[in-house]
Amino acid sequence: MDASPDDRLTLSEVVRRTGVPASALYFYERKGLIVTERNASNQRLYPRHMIRRISLIIVAKRLSIPLTDVAAVFATLPTDHPPSHEDWQRVSRKWKKQLEERRRAIEDLERELTGCIGCGCLSMKACLLLNPDDALRNQGPGPVRLQQAHPPGVRPSAGPPHP
Repeated sequence: MDASPDDRLTLSEVVRRTGVPASALYFYERKGLIVTERNASNQRLYPRHMIRRISLIIVAKRLSIPLTDVAAVFATLPTDHPPSHEDWQRVSRKWKKQLEERRRAIEDLERELTGCIGCGCLSMKACLLLNPDDALRNQGPGPVRLQQAHPPGVRPSAGPPHP
């Protein structure tokens, strides 16, 4: 029998096909990432196209994309029928842009860490990681100087952390 986009799959079929535990599927359903229907026996039935959503959730987790970002993208997709090729292309472009931004931020952080750790200057004026005697404890959690120099969403310069 050929698979039809209109097929409905049972929970056990989806678990077998995706490798995702039932508890995670319930969680994704509660978060609105996937949808199910119920049959007359109140058994969950998954539209076949939910398998692609679940697969994308797995990929997003591997790439450390937060589920809130996945939910925002999925909110632009239909749930009552399989998304079109154009829908998936739009999602792909959005995620590609996010991944490129994340890659640039990681590369910038790597340059900063290499400069700070490798320089040996231990300069209170130049090094964004130093905090002797926990002097910055009242200014907030984490690497305060680094966060002040590069707030979230603001891309740091591509240059070294200090002259």
